[in-house]
Amino acid sequence: MDKNDMMDRIRELKKDRNAVILVHNYQIGEVQDAGDFIGDSLELSRKAARVKEDVIVFCGVHFMAETAAILAPGKTVLIPDSSAGCPMADMITAEDMVQWKKRYPGRKSVCYINTSAAVKAECDICCTSSNAEKVVDGLEGEEILFAPDKNLAAWVARTSSKKIIPWDGYCYVHNNIRAADVRRKKEEHPEAEVWVHPECPPEVIDLADRVLSTGKMVKEARVTDRSVIIGTESGIVYRLKKENPGKIFYPVKNTAVCRNMKKITLEKVFLSLEKMQFHVTVPPLIAERARGAITRMVDLV
Repeated sequence: MDKNDMMDRIRELKKDRNAVILVHNYQIGEVQDAGDFIGDSLELSRKAARVKEDVIVFCGVHFMAETAAILAPGKTVLIPDSSAGCPMADMITAEDMVQWKKRYPGRKSVCYINTSAAVKAECDICCTSSNAEKVVDGLEGEEILFAPDKNLAAWVARTSSKKIIPWDGYCYVHNNIRAADVRRKKEEHPEAEVWVHPECPPEVIDLADRVLSTGKMVKEARVTDRSVIIGTESGIVYRLKKENPGKIFYPVKNTAVCRNMKKITLEKVFLSLEKMQFHVTVPPLIAERARGAITRMVDLV
């Protein structure tokens, strides 16, 4: 079956299953093309909470599909590759979170959306890279626990009046983007602006013209008249170029690739719908507790 035939079969199966396909910005191009909605973690969370279809095929990594299952109880949530996890999410467990909070009694805790449902259940509120500053500033107390991304925590600390106590976690893709990578790309394209994701290390952020979540990169790409060096996972460049023909976007490095995001292919999306695999569920008690942290985030205007 060639790509066009597979796309046709996916459309047929979506109708038969009453399904919707949600796709993260870092997915490969053909999976983005098959999506009904493409977005960042916050946008996909909000969309999952509102879908009318019976089945959600989530093209992302496991914690994202868990979030969809929590926000859309009663829906069937599928992930096309059950091994698509997130190394950063694995850097903290629920028990880690419980013990950490005991060391800092009375402090409010923020969990990045890149955490398991079990960890979210132990937090006061979730955040994404697009709303982390607003979430932190809205909490009571002068000291805030922030897990698991130390780089995002450092970015929030730059502007917040609160003291941020970070967990020692990171995204290996963004953490491997170096200041030397940015300088090299800037030498090749001196006319270009530099946009980087706040999961990047502080020395990379220091070289950026703008620090943006992927969702904000998509929005700003529509209005910029500059070429742009993109400092995040390279998969987003496909969407930026597709939606903005004639504009120029350079990945800061071609090796900025999330192996887990790339596990999902068009064929796996097809098989997920055809065979109704692989189901993502969250134990009810964990889901109930995690839902509070997630919905407090989603409800932020």
